[in-house]
Amino acid sequence: MKISEANWAKIHSASLLAIILVLSSSCSATTSNAPLNSKSNYSDTSSDASGDFSQKESSKLEENHDKDKDMDLTEIESIHEVNDQSTLSLQLEGTGIREVVIEIGDFSFDALFGGPSSGEPIMLLHGFPNTNYQWREQIVALAEAGFSVIAPNQRGYSSGARPTGIESYTSEKLVEDVRQIADALHWESFHLAGHDWGAFIAWEFAGKYPDRLRTLIPISVPHPEAFAIALADPNGIQAEMSSYVEFFQQTESTSTFLADNASLLKSIYESAGLSAEEMEGYLQILGKPEALDAALNWYRANNFSPPLDQATNRRSRTPDIETPTMYIWSTEDTALGRQGAELTSRFVSGEYRYEVFEGVNHWITEIAAKQLNAVMLDFLNEKVERVD
Repeated sequence: MKISEANWAKIHSASLLAIILVLSSSCSATTSNAPLNSKSNYSDTSSDASGDFSQKESSKLEENHDKDKDMDLTEIESIHEVNDQSTLSLQLEGTGIREVVIEIGDFSFDALFGGPSSGEPIMLLHGFPNTNYQWREQIVALAEAGFSVIAPNQRGYSSGARPTGIESYTSEKLVEDVRQIADALHWESFHLAGHDWGAFIAWEFAGKYPDRLRTLIPISVPHPEAFAIALADPNGIQAEMSSYVEFFQQTESTSTFLADNASLLKSIYESAGLSAEEMEGYLQILGKPEALDAALNWYRANNFSPPLDQATNRRSRTPDIETPTMYIWSTEDTALGRQGAELTSRFVSGEYRYEVFEGVNHWITEIAAKQLNAVMLDFLNEKVERVD
């Protein structure tokens, strides 16, 4: 699609405002608890939840994972630890989080790992414009609670898993990456959480591979069918809230994001209250044209508003979810509205818990890290006890 210079200037100006509103409303440096050592306005219940879980879980973990309790994750042939001193490794120093690389065929995925290898397995999927770095607070909390946590940089974000061509980034391929990463880890079943795009892929994975999941925790993005209904509703506001996607899908969006020393991209992180040092965890990846272009290919390769299928009376191909699910939505998210969030319960046939974070915007994993950690541990604690 060719855009005139004048129209592109209008799009650029409008997109800057829209993206800031979409991803960062009601957020400031004084309310963010994104840094690992920062203060939070939310009650710190995560430490208590973590401690309770660890005490209750110690004997169960030994029973459930006796076969590999002495095997370190990096003893698996396809996984090796990264020892190079990078900006990210320096930022994570002292947290117990380790950088690993997972080799799968021709691809290699960078990942963050925390906790004992014998712990309850949980995978965390990032969104855009984030990387696995967005999960740093959750990795620490879950690891302290005895979980074995992996947060991969997904297709396009990992330099060793960055195929060319928009068609390489369909949701089907992204879902298969999750399965192959789990296979490489020897995880027959596991817990899965995702934020933003990661939530969309988590929903899709749960629909296709329900037997592989113990629990599902999507954050921000509703069930794909609920989202498609909201997006197609002429009386709703989701279409307007999602209008930025058209800009993301343009081939010119990559260069626009990175123009003027990546000022547009940086403005998103700044609006979330991240310092220059903190945003570097994202910029060292997405500040590169090839990585950002691959990340934007996720938008270009997928259709969020397919037509209604008269035979099934559905718009998406994602079935109702059988896995015990906790869906989390925040009231100040200007990209994802209440309609899709509240419709989601219709498309979960298994156990369902719906958490609403009042006064919190889209950046839940960082802005409301302690609140998120607490509800995640509470939900997982309950489900692990029931399974055992």
